[in-house]
Amino acid sequence: MKQPITFYSEGHKLSGDLYVPDNMPKGERRAGIVLCHGYTGVKDLYLPDNARVLNEAGYVVLTFDYKGWGESEGTRSRLAPLSRVADVQAAMTYLGLQEGVDEDRLGIYGTSYGGATVVWTAAIDPRVKCVVSCVGIGNGARWMRSVRRPDEWVDLLARAKQDRETRVLTGKSEYAAREQVLLPDRQSAELAAAARKNNPNAVGTIPLEYIDETMQFHPEWIVDRIAPRPLLLITTDDDRLVPPEESQALFAKAGEPKKLVTLKGWGHYEVYAGRAFDEVMGETVAWFQNYLPSRV
Repeated sequence: MKQPITFYSEGHKLSGDLYVPDNMPKGERRAGIVLCHGYTGVKDLYLPDNARVLNEAGYVVLTFDYKGWGESEGTRSRLAPLSRVADVQAAMTYLGLQEGVDEDRLGIYGTSYGGATVVWTAAIDPRVKCVVSCVGIGNGARWMRSVRRPDEWVDLLARAKQDRETRVLTGKSEYAAREQVLLPDRQSAELAAAARKNNPNAVGTIPLEYIDETMQFHPEWIVDRIAPRPLLLITTDDDRLVPPEESQALFAKAGEPKKLVTLKGWGHYEVYAGRAFDEVMGETVAWFQNYLPSRV
């Protein structure tokens, strides 16, 4: 059962959805999981499918739009990595307040850029008892460099510098097409466009300040602080948008218990549908059920 909800983060009202398992006995308290979308995603893109599977496994689930995205308040379309972390923490607080949720048993799941967000959140917030990061990012600068030719990288740095100076003088960042900031591979571009086509909250432009913000965001610097809480990292061997080396780097620096799963033959956006999605959620549900059972 899906219920629209709102809560506040840093003074802004955020829009979300609470997913409660069908026929959940009154008075019973379950483990809760916050789902975190990535890059330019919104709560109604991909995540309802994850919520459905986790509901079927017995979890209460919350999805939401970050500040400035979808139906939430805030500066439009700004990415702001650490502000997103604050949003996740607020979502956890709200989820823990729900009658059917045990506030001492909260987990978080993030995909793509959200995979980086949940790593950072878990590292600084001990309320997170279990983490799953799917096709996530470990080092923002390395990731943005990895999807560019050398001359394209030089051009990006120059554009970021110009926008940084403009922001200081005018208070405004230039907006650019999202594919100019992150260069998608052919497969990713096609699949993402198809998924976003009928979503009214999907945006096509983002502020260039995103470049600076991402190149200063490196979850691998603090991933070791998650231990001894469990961390599952899921990547794919044919991800050309967020290369598997990003999850591998996080895994290398994380403490136990940890697990790295590399799915075979899938690309970045393929993990959101079909057999690849089933593989992702099979690993995810098993991890949560092992370390954060929906019922006690």
